[in-house]
Amino acid sequence: MLRLLLFLVILGIVVYALADLFSADEDETGGMPRWGWAVLIVLLPGAGAAGWLLFRRLQRTSQPAPGRPPRPGRRPRPVAPDDDPEFLWRLEQERRRREREAGGGTGRPGGDADGGGSSDGGSSDGAGDSATS
Repeated sequence: MLRLLLFLVILGIVVYALADLFSADEDETGGMPRWGWAVLIVLLPGAGAAGWLLFRRLQRTSQPAPGRPPRPGRRPRPVAPDDDPEFLWRLEQERRRREREAGGGTGRPGGDADGGGSSDGGSSDGAGDSATS
């Protein structure tokens, strides 16, 4: 019974490794062709599948070197939401919609009630002006 269980576990890992292999992009196979990995996984079920899964795990967790350009044909993904221009655009649109609903539509961009949206970038109290010496 234990042999059957061991066989089924290894078979499951081999099937998973093959599915992961064929769902990977061509440039994510480490320079080795897919058929080479497939032969390795099938002929050496334990070692081949474990090798592929460890290789993929290390590849997924490794970060590109600083200053290295992203791979061609791929859009670099934002690291955090505030790095994503689409997220920031949607956030700004939502803020403007709430402002219109709450303020009755003043017609000025950034014209919220607390005065935090001044468009000139300056402060109204004069703090930080270099000419006040």
